[in-house]
Amino acid sequence: MQTTIDRLKINQKAIISDFDIDIIPLKLIEMGCLPGNKVELLQIAPFGGPLFLNINESFLAIRLETASQIRVELLQ
Repeated sequence: MQTTIDRLKINQKAIISDFDIDIIPLKLIEMGCLPGNKVELLQIAPFGGPLFLNINESFLAIRLETASQIRVELLQ
């Protein structure tokens, strides 16, 4: 099932499937936010703050707006 990172639940894992390269910051791509990599939502900051993720053993915090642009395939 396909969704976006901002819709994941805490501890839910997925595989990055696609995103618009013009919207995603280059720094995220350099840190491993690439199609085919695993992503796990670890924590959500309160009041619409950033999402704390584990992407291929790199820990990243990304904005909710950015997370909504990254499509993922859920893992069971």
